[in-house]
Amino acid sequence: MTVPGRAALVLAVDGGGSKTDVVLLDDAGDVLTWERGPGSSPQIDGLEKSVAVIDDLVRRALGSHDAGELSSVGLYLSGLDLAEEIATFREAISPLSWARSAVVENDLHALLRAGSDAEDAIAVICGTGMNAIGVRSDGATVRFPALGPLSGDWGGGAELDDAVVWHAARAEDGRGPQTALVPLLLRATGASTVASLIEDVHLGRRADQGFAALAPLLFEAAAAGDDVARTVVRRQAEEVVAFVRACVARLDLGDVELPVLFGGGVARGRDPLLLATIRAGLEEHAPAARLEIVDAPPVLGAALLVLAAAGADRAALDRARRHLGTDRRLARMATAAG
Repeated sequence: MTVPGRAALVLAVDGGGSKTDVVLLDDAGDVLTWERGPGSSPQIDGLEKSVAVIDDLVRRALGSHDAGELSSVGLYLSGLDLAEEIATFREAISPLSWARSAVVENDLHALLRAGSDAEDAIAVICGTGMNAIGVRSDGATVRFPALGPLSGDWGGGAELDDAVVWHAARAEDGRGPQTALVPLLLRATGASTVASLIEDVHLGRRADQGFAALAPLLFEAAAAGDDVARTVVRRQAEEVVAFVRACVARLDLGDVELPVLFGGGVARGRDPLLLATIRAGLEEHAPAARLEIVDAPPVLGAALLVLAAAGADRAALDRARRHLGTDRRLARMATAAG
């Protein structure tokens, strides 16, 4: 129960495929604690592990505070793409004292709010995977299942990682064109040949989680002029444009000036070929749209949403944005707290 005369508390959670941020704020927008932990996407890690990761981080963030002091709680998670998945997750956390009135939604809502408060907007996330959301001023929303190849998806860090190995394997055994990805892959993994690398993974002598760091090799090769890598980068850009084109058409926003908020690790890398290809595609299919890279961590958007739900004023929202505007600021907070 909130004590009269004391600031109410709000709790914001952003959970992705690679990390989870939990921030505790007061209703004036001041950050009290911040905890960062491993990924908590139910789609990747499973429901039980996702709940356990978030619950641990929340309890650490609350510290000596009682869950009854919370006036607003919001969880924005990657992998909650269907209404049934959201309902299942909400049921799974319902016994937890801090989660009884929590809002549970896909993390795209947090990315959207972190980047803009425009009433007409599109957000595309390109992190471990890909997804997008479009919103219109009358409340209409466009969403996508984002279930991988099953729902027509391609792209994101995991797909790009796999593309490095796929093209390198075909180059080495002669089925595909030669590519600089072969020596880059061997250097990154310490393998003598691509064939031996694949054999080690297949036989369990090497975990393929190591492939999660390979996407930068693709952009490195593309920047050096490698045709194979440049083809993959352009395909990634075309997938971003495809999401935007679909949102614009389904929301009838073709003539509306609106931000296209591009977030996630791949987006923040600001690869010149990737961005140039996206901008060319937008010029053709959504000329009134403007591409904006979201550098702010999505937990900023989650914090702004829970503060707004708690009735916080503009000054509080501005204060939270100053506190949570960059990962570097969060890293300094974590160092100070540790």
